[in-house]
Amino acid sequence: MGRCTECGAWNSFVEEVVEPAPAAGSRTALSRAAKPLPLSAVSVDQEARLTTDSDEFDRVLGGGIVKGSVVLIGGQPGIGKSTLLLQRAGALARNGMKVLYVSGEESLRQLKLRAQRLNVNPDSLYVLAETDLEAILDTVRQFQPALLVVDSIQTITSPYFESAPGSVTQVRESAHAFTRLAKEEGLPVFLVGHVTKEGYLAGPKVLEHVVDALLLFEGDAQHLYRILRAAKNRYGSTSEIGVFEMTDQGLRDVVNPSELFLSERLQNTPGSVVTPVLQGSRPLLLEVQALASPTHYGVPQRSATGFDPRRLPMILAVLEKRAGVQIATHDVFVNVAGGIRVEEPGVDLAVALAIASSALNRPVAHDLVAFGEVGLGGEVRSVQHADLRAAEASRLGFRRVLLPRSAAARLSKKRGNFQPVPVRTLQQALQEAFE
Repeated sequence: MGRCTECGAWNSFVEEVVEPAPAAGSRTALSRAAKPLPLSAVSVDQEARLTTDSDEFDRVLGGGIVKGSVVLIGGQPGIGKSTLLLQRAGALARNGMKVLYVSGEESLRQLKLRAQRLNVNPDSLYVLAETDLEAILDTVRQFQPALLVVDSIQTITSPYFESAPGSVTQVRESAHAFTRLAKEEGLPVFLVGHVTKEGYLAGPKVLEHVVDALLLFEGDAQHLYRILRAAKNRYGSTSEIGVFEMTDQGLRDVVNPSELFLSERLQNTPGSVVTPVLQGSRPLLLEVQALASPTHYGVPQRSATGFDPRRLPMILAVLEKRAGVQIATHDVFVNVAGGIRVEEPGVDLAVALAIASSALNRPVAHDLVAFGEVGLGGEVRSVQHADLRAAEASRLGFRRVLLPRSAAARLSKKRGNFQPVPVRTLQQALQEAFE
């Protein structure tokens, strides 16, 4: 059948070989029946994690690599997925662990050239150029490595299916096979996944469900900095991020991302406000930029990069209705510098101040940071962990912290060398910011 009768897509049907299931009640079916256990009998001993030489990588995983886990890393071509995993595999191999790196995209010579550039050459790191699923599984069971890396899952094929590499059937069955291997052998497995031109992970959706952790490698291949973010993690938080810098010798941890994101900020520029945000347990200082200019079109443009575009019209309406800032006839562009995507509402106040600063052409004080959620009534609402945000701002030399009044009342007495500026409404925040 060339065209699907349901969705209308062409050439979307995939032929699969299905073995007959054992009859209900047969000896085969009964022998495979699982025996239930009482919940109180299940062991919950804390397993030791494998740590690498990268604190940023371990943080995103939740503290290290869990034995028997399957981790999928996706990202744009050339972003550094293979470089990241080859470096981490080399670090574990230098500690005496036997690591197997399976490449379905590069030859052994290409892997060797990459490893020489990255200065990765331990004796315990073994490489295999293979795409046949059964051959890889047999090699792993005989070789008994402590860590397996498969680059990439879209190149692996099973001889039991006639579909092409990267098809729905091949990717799904390969992922299930590596997951069974990881659980049976207690072997941590890392899979590299391709993404589509829209930025979504290529392959069936079941690929994301079957793995234990999904890490997305973000950034622009033409720039130095990369961000590793957890979209799913059964063994840790999904709010943590890792920041890396691409150098001629591979990826390097960025120890202080806040200084990095503010290093090129221009002071006393209208439309620029610094805000502290939380990425998991880590506070980061980011620069929120806004540009408001009179529109030359019938409908003003509204654009947001790194900030939720659905919240932008709400903040603009509150600015005009509650604070008296005339913005209806202006094009408004909002950008979070550094390539970070912020989803928490604590950045609302900084976005509102940046837009008002650009519209009024009045810069906000260079030593001031602001955070808080903006409500529809013009009120500034509290956000979590005000202490951590204010302490990070104080550490980098900011002396005034504009924050909700309810959050200021809960600040620790050992808050650091800064002056809290509590506000209740957005109009009060504008007055304090422009003083």
